[in-house]
Amino acid sequence: MKMEEEKVKAAEEEETWSKETVPKVIRIMSTRLSQRDIISLLLVSPWLHRTLVSYPSLWLVIDLREMNNAGNRLVAALSIPRYRHVREINLEFAQDIEDRHLELLKTKCLGSLQDLESLNLNGCQKISDKGIEIISSTCPELKVFSIYWNVRVTDIGIQHLVKNCKHIIDLNLSGCKNLLDKSLQLIADNYQELESLNLTRCVKLTDGGLQKILIKCSSLRSLNLYALSGFTDEAYKKISLLAHLKFLDLCGAQNLSDEGLACIAKCKNLVSLNLTWCVRITDVGVMAIAEGCSSLEFLS
Repeated sequence: MKMEEEKVKAAEEEETWSKETVPKVIRIMSTRLSQRDIISLLLVSPWLHRTLVSYPSLWLVIDLREMNNAGNRLVAALSIPRYRHVREINLEFAQDIEDRHLELLKTKCLGSLQDLESLNLNGCQKISDKGIEIISSTCPELKVFSIYWNVRVTDIGIQHLVKNCKHIIDLNLSGCKNLLDKSLQLIADNYQELESLNLTRCVKLTDGGLQKILIKCSSLRSLNLYALSGFTDEAYKKISLLAHLKFLDLCGAQNLSDEGLACIAKCKNLVSLNLTWCVRITDVGVMAIAEGCSSLEFLS
């Protein structure tokens, strides 16, 4: 009799653990563990597997950065029901990703990509303009797009992006060395709510293209022009139009003068400013920044 009572008590404790304690732990855990760790927990036990899978908020991200065979892994993951409403996919430096993988996604997993908001293709150097056409036509709700260090992408790829993805607010084109001013014209005309733009080492851009961005994308909060020595004060002066700008990287802006910097000093909300290797500026320009940018927390 005593043994049966103990079994009943143990069963009740397990039920309480399952219904009350575990959900609380899962809620805390979901904000602190990486997705890869959560996936590892699926293998602990069938019961934990069922519990984890029952929480949709845990399956909004697919993180395959630096993984081998990432293309096939991604297709396989998006075929699983729990990823039906994925919001973020990270393929950074998953270097085997090719256009054909993106074609497979469009063919087999179209429904799972309708809610995707963030796509990181940084370092995926096998992706071409065709790949951008495919994936952009598959993800209409995309808001964040990053394709750092891709020398195959041209203005044609950006044309596909602006045509298919109307809600981009964060765009990283760092190291896309074959982009021309036409890309900046397309971005300026279509993404006037853009908040973050990274053009690091896009070395073929000129004052004309940058000015179109500065005139039309007035919501910019972050602008990265690192290692771009070709721009002049003609463009730099128009940075003053960005009233909401908080982050500005002008490292290597060798043609920036005190006159241009005085205009930048009108950006009252600047928090971070990088002027490393801006060899023409003097005390005069720095004093203008000191007087005008009272919110600065970082200055190089």
